[in-house]
Amino acid sequence: MAYSVLLVDDERFARTVYSDYLRAAGYEVELAEDAEAALALLRQRRFDVLLTDVILPGSSGLDLLSAAKQLDPNLEVTVITALDKVDPAVRAMKSGASDYLVKPVTPEQLQLAVQRCLATRELLAENKVLRAHLTLFETGQRIAATLDRDKLVPMALASVAAAARSAVAVLLEKAADGSWVPSGTHGTDHPVAIELLAACPDELGALEAEPVARAEQAPGELGPFGPRVLLLPVTEEGALLGVVAVQAPGPLDPTAAEAVAYLCRNLGLALRNLGRLRQVEHLAYLDDLTHLYNTRYLDMALEREMQSGRPFSVLFMDLDHFKTVNDQHGHLSGSRLLVEVARVLRSCVRDEDVLVRYGGDEYVVLLVGIDSGGGLKVAERVRRAIEDHRFLSREGARVRVTASIGLASYPEHAQEKSEILDLADRAMYRGKRSSRNVVYMASKDLPPIPAGERP
Repeated sequence: MAYSVLLVDDERFARTVYSDYLRAAGYEVELAEDAEAALALLRQRRFDVLLTDVILPGSSGLDLLSAAKQLDPNLEVTVITALDKVDPAVRAMKSGASDYLVKPVTPEQLQLAVQRCLATRELLAENKVLRAHLTLFETGQRIAATLDRDKLVPMALASVAAAARSAVAVLLEKAADGSWVPSGTHGTDHPVAIELLAACPDELGALEAEPVARAEQAPGELGPFGPRVLLLPVTEEGALLGVVAVQAPGPLDPTAAEAVAYLCRNLGLALRNLGRLRQVEHLAYLDDLTHLYNTRYLDMALEREMQSGRPFSVLFMDLDHFKTVNDQHGHLSGSRLLVEVARVLRSCVRDEDVLVRYGGDEYVVLLVGIDSGGGLKVAERVRRAIEDHRFLSREGARVRVTASIGLASYPEHAQEKSEILDLADRAMYRGKRSSRNVVYMASKDLPPIPAGERP
């Protein structure tokens, strides 16, 4: 395909000679005798190079240069004039001209000037593509490196929407139970995301079977999505982690399709990294033996519940005569019994309650949203469950164990983390000092545990 040149000169002889030079070199040439005719041609079609005289009827070549650049910023311009002066040349270059030729111009000079214009145009086009790729790469890196979910999802959705030339985007992810849920929106609201999810269960199932981008008809009520919705798979290591739904006014061109796919891959990497980080953080808050939470997590949970303002209760529990189990059956069997106690505790409380191995044979239960009356019922249920259970049955031992439990509630008994734990501990100690296998309620008049006398 020949490059196109628009030659503007008010002299017919110059137009004829210069156009012959250019056509002989293989260029497609259009002619105009003034700025008005030139602008009319520029509005009708695209040209690669504009060659214009400085002095034109009705308007100068420099005015034409400025108007042409507004129509097409990528248009390369060479000014040709008989004015052998510095000032017009400087003005032309400041206005965006690539070259400045003084008449008379030889065929070689003209061809060389056009070649420089074309080389500059191609270089700028390549630079634009490279800048776009660099920007895309940097955006992808920022997405992949973000480990704050509250920042990740809005940033990723805005980037994918921009790359897809869409005003809206919704992230759908798999919940723990395997169902799809909206987990973020851009340019729309959550109710629309819910409607979108309800409208395309079959399409999501198809994406799970084959995670490739697909455009689907959008239900009429999903106004933000227009006539179609484009479903973009978010994958990592071949696994489908989510789907980004964007507005699809038409098919994506190859460049846009490549960009959104790249951004979705980086979003998948970030989501996988977040999942791994949660696993690591979760392990940091688990007791190695029982897989209950540890004291680090207990401190966080107590702080969270106190900030919520809801009532809650704390059970502080210690196994009675646990040393006897270790002495009679060995420490390995004792550890197995502690794991069994954890299983018994799980059967006595709700999923939202927090179970903690406090240390040794001591456990703490945080009962969320339960006052002292409800906490007393749960504590008694735990005490009976442990008393009735036969531990180490698989080993043929059938060991009986009981527990002493202290109960303190927020805000009834205390309003500080350390105080509520201390009161529950003191109540448990009172049970150990009396009959054992008992539940005691906290009281302000309970004496502190003497140093060196912890059970």
